[in-house]
Amino acid sequence: MTRSLAILLFDDVEVLDACGPFEVFSVANRVTTKSGGEPAFDVVLVGIDEGPVRARGGMRIAVDTTIADERHYDVVLVPGGVVGGVSANAPVISWIERRSTTTELIGSVCTGAFLLAQAGVLDSRPVTTHWEDIDDLRRQWPQLDVREDVRYLDHGDIATSAGISAGLDLALHLVARLVSAEVATLTARQMQYDWSDGQQA
Repeated sequence: MTRSLAILLFDDVEVLDACGPFEVFSVANRVTTKSGGEPAFDVVLVGIDEGPVRARGGMRIAVDTTIADERHYDVVLVPGGVVGGVSANAPVISWIERRSTTTELIGSVCTGAFLLAQAGVLDSRPVTTHWEDIDDLRRQWPQLDVREDVRYLDHGDIATSAGISAGLDLALHLVARLVSAEVATLTARQMQYDWSDGQQA
């Protein structure tokens, strides 16, 4: 089964937060279609508006659609970056909140956890973010159980990862969970990425 998977993009998004998981899901599709199978994921880059976003560091990334598009996604991934501006964008926060009620899974990479918290998606289950932002997340949302020294946490319908490269670990874990461990292993091997599942606490 091909799952629709949205990655939210916004100005000052961290490049690897978004593009790292994109690469994982793209390579997983190459693995699953190599022997004639269906793609595992239909990855859609979702922007706030139709123009390209300017990622942190200046890289421009085109989007496929916008948050005004009401199509269904099985999985939604919210990357991090400089999130102060987007966390104050009510339509974006509303989009995240609405999607969390209809998706199989909503996840964050790095400071994307702040956007999930702002949208009221996170609950009493443990979450994580970039090590540099642990204290800020705890201070802004003291009700959250924020964990450090962990690459990712997966609770079935909500998943969060630590910073930047940890998004690769979460994405590969999701490939293992949603497709198969074999496909995840082959994907990591194709990417020449040293990975093994089971790193969550």
